[in-house]
Amino acid sequence: MELVSVDRIKAARSLLAGVVRETPLRPSRALGDRCDTEVHLKCENLQRTGSFKIRGAYHRIHNLSPEQRARGVVAASAGNHAQGVALAASLLDIPCTVFMPEQASLPKMSATKAYGAEVRLVGAVLEESLAAATEHARRTGAELIHPFDHEDVVAGQGTVGLEILEQLPDVRTIVVAAGGGGLVAGIAAAVKPQRPDVRIIAAQAANAAAWPASLAAGAPVRLAEMQTMADGIAVGEPGVVTFRHVAELVDDVITVSEESLSRALLLCLERAKMLVEPAGAAGVAAMLDHPGRFEGPVAVVLSGGNIDPLLLLHVIQHGMTAGGRYLALKVRIPDRPGSLAALLTEVGALGANVIDVEHSRISGALALGEVDVALNLETRGPDHRREVVQRLGAGHTILL
Repeated sequence: MELVSVDRIKAARSLLAGVVRETPLRPSRALGDRCDTEVHLKCENLQRTGSFKIRGAYHRIHNLSPEQRARGVVAASAGNHAQGVALAASLLDIPCTVFMPEQASLPKMSATKAYGAEVRLVGAVLEESLAAATEHARRTGAELIHPFDHEDVVAGQGTVGLEILEQLPDVRTIVVAAGGGGLVAGIAAAVKPQRPDVRIIAAQAANAAAWPASLAAGAPVRLAEMQTMADGIAVGEPGVVTFRHVAELVDDVITVSEESLSRALLLCLERAKMLVEPAGAAGVAAMLDHPGRFEGPVAVVLSGGNIDPLLLLHVIQHGMTAGGRYLALKVRIPDRPGSLAALLTEVGALGANVIDVEHSRISGALALGEVDVALNLETRGPDHRREVVQRLGAGHTILL
């Protein structure tokens, strides 16, 4: 199997002109200062449908024959590919059915329906949805639009790489989130033949990291289980097409923890003013975890911005906790009038902001005349958090 050529990616770009946006590449001083190098953010979270997926989906569907178009298209996705396929099919006036996991994000599911697709919820994980979509294609003759494992999809995603080369001609490193590998494969196929000196780095969620084992084995390897907030890159097995590209063209794969994803999302939100989903922040997380590993100028792809508001709230809290800006602790105090007020006054004097207080007298661990006070506090960082714990612990029993 030959790799997708630069000419093929350039042809895809011509086809996509007027359909997709050339997303901005914005400098990030906040991330650059942390990594001591020049960093730019490629904002695919600002793309139509909120992610890069429309590029590959439209290119793939546009290339179908009239007979294939008449039979319709079917796809399986946790959300971003679903929206890309739905919009592409709508623009091309082709019937579309999308299979999504039963626990798919409600906003992503609603958006997919709004783009005109029929949505069916099947399975607990994406692989089960994909199996259902494959069976639907076999039964109805609809064309299966795979989320990543097709040359047309890889070529469409590769247009991101062409844009980066034009927007940042002296780029030295490109960091890309990787799930099934369509985006990183496409970018590598676009960049490496023209600029072999540019390092292409894939970033994966550690709890859904199929690429390290697959590359070590020399073939795609299926994960036994996955558990990550980054549903956009929660893919249990790389594709055959994408594996060949990644194995030959990608320089390194870095895995990142859930805590790192949370911190990265929070940094994007606070400092870059960019709303991204956890998968979209994987490249930023890799840079924060390994600040001296990337030669600049660096382009980090923010691959998507479709996030459920409830998950966003959870991730922000998780990120602030990981960054030392939240503190949850339990303080045991005497059960007498004024004790709680005195404790809260002490907390205020330490400069911590009280978010929530829970007062409990019901516990087998409490002696008569004692009460536990659960505090959720906002602190100014790890040092301040340690100071608060130390100072409160000097006069009270602290249960973390």
